[in-house]
Amino acid sequence: MAHPTSSTETAKKIWHNGRMIDWDDANIHIMSHVVHYGSSLFEGIRCYSTPQGPAVFRLREHIQRLHDSCKIYRTELEYSVDKLIEASLEVVRVNGFKECYLRPLVLRGFGAFGVYPLNNPVEVYIASWIWGKYLGQESIDLGVDVCVSSWTRMHNNTIPPTAKSAANYMNSQLIKMEAVANGFVEGIALDTEGNVSEGSGENLFLIRQGVVYTPPLASAVLPGITRDSVMQIARNLGYEVREQVIPRAALYIADEVFFTGTAAEITPIRSVDRVKIGDGKRGPITAQLQNEFFAITAGEKEAPGDWLTFANR
Repeated sequence: MAHPTSSTETAKKIWHNGRMIDWDDANIHIMSHVVHYGSSLFEGIRCYSTPQGPAVFRLREHIQRLHDSCKIYRTELEYSVDKLIEASLEVVRVNGFKECYLRPLVLRGFGAFGVYPLNNPVEVYIASWIWGKYLGQESIDLGVDVCVSSWTRMHNNTIPPTAKSAANYMNSQLIKMEAVANGFVEGIALDTEGNVSEGSGENLFLIRQGVVYTPPLASAVLPGITRDSVMQIARNLGYEVREQVIPRAALYIADEVFFTGTAAEITPIRSVDRVKIGDGKRGPITAQLQNEFFAITAGEKEAPGDWLTFANR
């Protein structure tokens, strides 16, 4: 079915606390803790169409990161990593998707009032829908124009950026809205020290003189699964990859810059603050990394690890 306010094709069924329910029945009470205090942890996972059937990309790593996020926020999960892996595959099978986007979500439901969360029930959902290229197909080929945001990423000792919590994305919304309002596709946030952090929903890489750079976790970045995948792919292709602090000015003199993320996949950046990056189009190393990444996710090329989990096996 299609949601009335969106052209996105959503699923028929959603997994909720161990059973399948209809999409329209996946509701929470307005007084649920999550509505008032942002108490939810989630994941975004892509399932790709391959000749061997639908395959979920790095499913175990995503579900492990969800467990890690829950642990940081003292959220007890009664479902193991293996159980949530199987539930995710069941969602793909039940809905008959060849490819889709999966959204496991852990939230605090209706219970006690107040900031303290531990007296509120924990609910677990796994939803899915068909989601195309996050920043548009054209962006994958031609790149996007971005700005450095006036909004800073949160300090590591305020809201932990290493946990994928819904609350973090209030910061992301400010970054994204400002960028769009000013005529850009996306914004790049700096950390509280003024160094490069990440986009509103993407990790960031830059390339200079053949070396691939990405900010470290200390720069308030989410430990992205696609980020890790690109680092492995780049090293396997013979590139030097450095995780290091990146000053803002390095963006403008980079040969290539690109975003990574489950939604964004690998999206080239052709300009930052109206400063042209390289030749103002997708660079050769970015293109090479894209080709390798999409060949792996399409099941055409062997992954460096056990990256594809086939739903129908």
